[in-house]
Amino acid sequence: MKLPRPLDELRIVHYPDPVLRKKCKPVESFDNQLAALARRMEVLMREAGGLGLAAPQVGVPIRMFICNPTREEDAGVVWVNPVLSDLEGAIEAYEGCLSIPEVSVPKRRAVHAVIDGFDLTGKPMRAQGDELIVRIWQHEMDHVNGVLVIDHMSAAAELANRRIIRQLEADYAAARRRRKAPSKR
Repeated sequence: MKLPRPLDELRIVHYPDPVLRKKCKPVESFDNQLAALARRMEVLMREAGGLGLAAPQVGVPIRMFICNPTREEDAGVVWVNPVLSDLEGAIEAYEGCLSIPEVSVPKRRAVHAVIDGFDLTGKPMRAQGDELIVRIWQHEMDHVNGVLVIDHMSAAAELANRRIIRQLEADYAAARRRRKAPSKR
């Protein structure tokens, strides 16, 4: 795994950064660098007040996410190469995203699911959950598959969030132009 920048420089990337649209690659190496990335993600998630954070949200297109529905210290669980199954029921609720700040979208999600994956040492893990934790798993799984919460918005949600989304797009374009501009010395 090659990081796009040093760990301490990783930040939550915002829409429309292309890394958010990548279908992420499976993790093959369970090493110290993977564990350090998970620790950095937990810090960023906590600072942003989030319940979950996927690796592509910090610019690293691998199949890994962390979730912490209680926001309690050291209660985060890291899932590597996760797979969801046995999705049951459905409920609609508003959902936000750390990579699309200030946007809230009604999203229909399963109420119950089973998740299989690996911990940071490569040991298999399995859990089943209901309601909030299952919503977080589904949201983060969308991220590792290059899907964003805004992808299937209703017309009303699109209209309600249009200004914020356009501003994020403009901010991203301006930042790219600044990075590409030759420096004047």
